[in-house]
Amino acid sequence: MKTTNDLSLKDAPTPSLKEGAGNDSPAAASTAITPSPVKGPAVWASDGIAELLRDFEFPYVCINPGSSFRGLHDSLVNYNGNTRPQLAVCLHEEHAVAMAHGYAKVTGKPLGVIVHSNVGLMHATMAIFDAWCDRVPMLILGATGPVDAAKRRPWIDWLHTAKDQGALIRNYIKWDDQPTSILAAYESLLRAKQIAETAPRGPVYVCFDAELQETKLDSLPPIPSVERFRPPTPSVPDALAIGEAAEWLSNAKTPVILMGRVSRDEAAWQLRVELAEKLGATVFTDLKVGASFPTDHKLHAAPPSHFLSADAAAILKEADVILSLDWLDLAGMLKQAWGTAEVNAKVIQVSVDQYVHNGWSMDYMGLPPADLYLACEPEPFLTALLPAVRPRARTSAQRTAPPARKNAETPSTIDIAFLARELKRAIGGTAACLIRLPLSWSGDFWDFRHPLDYLGTEGGAGVGSGPGMAVGAALALRGTDRLPVAILGDGDFLMGATAFWTAANLRIPLLTVVANNRSFFNDELHQERVAKQRGRPVENRWIGQRIDDPDPDLAMLARGQGLKGFGPVNAPESLFETFVEAVECVKQGHACVVDVRITPGYSPAMTAGLLRSSGG
Repeated sequence: MKTTNDLSLKDAPTPSLKEGAGNDSPAAASTAITPSPVKGPAVWASDGIAELLRDFEFPYVCINPGSSFRGLHDSLVNYNGNTRPQLAVCLHEEHAVAMAHGYAKVTGKPLGVIVHSNVGLMHATMAIFDAWCDRVPMLILGATGPVDAAKRRPWIDWLHTAKDQGALIRNYIKWDDQPTSILAAYESLLRAKQIAETAPRGPVYVCFDAELQETKLDSLPPIPSVERFRPPTPSVPDALAIGEAAEWLSNAKTPVILMGRVSRDEAAWQLRVELAEKLGATVFTDLKVGASFPTDHKLHAAPPSHFLSADAAAILKEADVILSLDWLDLAGMLKQAWGTAEVNAKVIQVSVDQYVHNGWSMDYMGLPPADLYLACEPEPFLTALLPAVRPRARTSAQRTAPPARKNAETPSTIDIAFLARELKRAIGGTAACLIRLPLSWSGDFWDFRHPLDYLGTEGGAGVGSGPGMAVGAALALRGTDRLPVAILGDGDFLMGATAFWTAANLRIPLLTVVANNRSFFNDELHQERVAKQRGRPVENRWIGQRIDDPDPDLAMLARGQGLKGFGPVNAPESLFETFVEAVECVKQGHACVVDVRITPGYSPAMTAGLLRSSGG
């Protein structure tokens, strides 16, 4: 939301909302310090690194300060003038990475992140894994050393030097390097950014020797032109394969389209709608990824969810041709409908995801059958496919509308459905972006009609990522007409609570609602399952799970970091007015947290899906 204290830099880029990006200019908050750039020629290697980062046009670089990159830190402040990129100080490396993750989910573009030596990288690892699983671009910079043992200070430099620091995260990043000269550093950074932004996108890591950063140079080698090292254009799908896919879909009796990991681009959104309407195809979407198709469209089969309901699985099983547009877990989706039986529908898979599959992480999911496999991104595929398919009459099952909720009723306690209803009522006609949703959320609570209506989950199911990602996404949305809203669980909030300090520091408007059931409730359900299997007391499921003795004051945690805190809200009749006040507060430019005490509970489909196996 626009704020009165946002003083945007004149030369800051303003990506088109059509491309799913807001004003990502590093608007100078009242607390920002903008020093005068150093006069005269650059004479330190880190100055060259800082200048190349400026040419990357990152509005921010997210950091948790550390001495291993003190040379680069000095160059970003005293050579670049703390502009493009501006330092965004975070209180934990995990928050810094999560912030860049949230930013990328809105814009599709990377931010820079700097982490301190091996210890900072260790802090950041879970958030890096989330970014990897979510396939978002990110440039992570680190530092080590001095690599030359003779130049290390006693004790501390030895602790913070690793022979192969990238090995800590190499299994869940796309590429890493540790250059040993300024020219090698240029090439490493250019290659890293190119790889990060090439589909399937993901995080990359470049580690700088502390000695290299602090090397004095007679002159700075010329900075290469960034324009000559852009990522490749998307692969064009094979014409014969497009023709075959078009024939299958045009002749299908009950075609289904699975809208998976697709872009936030509005034009691509419209292409997906046009294709579904031209084919009269049934459409499924997934709560694990961002909004990809209007959920109130007559062709949308069922409310988006993490797992299929029995009715939705029955609809999918009717399909004779299935088009998967980079569906997150295609094998798992098919298994929910067909079980162990052979899938008797023709399957068209469109994805380049296998290019980053490796033997360490199972984030590639099960191996799905594919009668036609196109190794390209969904967007160029749809561009080629749409004119090739023939219009067909609608014969697939129409969506059954969920029963209308009686808005006049006020329950005696607050459940997640009532929270959603009152929040939507308080937001009214303002365009909102749901950045994150808790596991208890049901897809029929809120319809998505735009690619920025909902951004999806964190990718790797890592608890504690929500706050940092909310701050990063809200930063990307600042200056647009979107109200940034994150609905988090209390466990997620508490693990990452100090991420919100950065929102206050940078004056980032953000509404965070904590759906506070005072428990790690997901694990209560698992303990209940185990107790039932073993004939043991189910009533003990809460032990070791509850967060209520003492009861953390979440609103106070927010206020203590400079945010506006509301709650705890226990009374259903006061929830709407609290939300109205909080929404207005965000519109005035503040970051706000509302602690809402809800009754525990998941939708039937979610409960069944989570407990289908012993895993989480």
